[in-house]
Amino acid sequence: MSTHHKADLLLLLTTLLAAAGWIFSRETVQGLEPLLFMALRFTSAGLVLIALGGSAMRYFTREQWKSASMVGCAFGFAMIFWILALEMTTHVGVGAFLTGLGVVLVPLISLLFGERSGPYVYLSIPFVIAGLACLSLDSEFHLGLAEVYFLLSALLFSMTFILNSRAAARLPVLPLTSVQLIITGIITGVVSLLIEDWNFNQPPAIWGWLVASALIATSLRFLVQTKGQSLAPASHTAIIMTLEPVWTALLAALWLGETMTTLQFSGCALIFFAMLVNRWPAVRAWLRPSRKEIPAKTH
Repeated sequence: MSTHHKADLLLLLTTLLAAAGWIFSRETVQGLEPLLFMALRFTSAGLVLIALGGSAMRYFTREQWKSASMVGCAFGFAMIFWILALEMTTHVGVGAFLTGLGVVLVPLISLLFGERSGPYVYLSIPFVIAGLACLSLDSEFHLGLAEVYFLLSALLFSMTFILNSRAAARLPVLPLTSVQLIITGIITGVVSLLIEDWNFNQPPAIWGWLVASALIATSLRFLVQTKGQSLAPASHTAIIMTLEPVWTALLAALWLGETMTTLQFSGCALIFFAMLVNRWPAVRAWLRPSRKEIPAKTH
């Protein structure tokens, strides 16, 4: 199996685990304060990874610590906006597509790092605008605080994706992921301590969702994602990650009983199409090897 195929499979698994994380988190915040939940989730997940093999952090150089910490900080603030939006939203599926706009923003944010964007980046923008217009015109959709928070989290997720891809190419996967998760836990914990009232008297089901979030949707998910990102460039891995909102919408329909109106579905479809247009050169390159594997017809 080629390196790129390994990356594809790992990132496909990542999108499935991430989609499950939306459901786990939605269930958990029904009983726990959202930022307290994030602090417990990421701190415990980070400690699990340290126990599995994060001892290599002892050998990090100052520059490596800086690189890993920058990813953790960007991700920590992204998760603050994301979990607050998830608690407030009335439609998890739509929130997933709004958050998925982070993929569209990756090449634009890359400009800050001296990377040039191709024409497809700009061609995708009208589809994003059309998608958001469809959502905003729907009588059941309101651009409220939850939606604004989802969009802010998308911006920070795009920054996290770029920083993580750069760091993963130079650092061991396990300790890098451990640092990211611990820093995210610290950031969300500090903010939670300032604005939330802590209460640990929750039913067993809530703690069960928390454990699933920490072990499956966090420790396993980010370990798999970071490994996948280390095997392929950001432009390639971003394609697979566009599937996360699709799986999330399907799970939200199956588990939460959510439905979409025609305009909501159209808006989400346009946003998903914008993601593909945005990364079209990588989509074309990703599909090309598959064509080569098809045997020629004999006559």
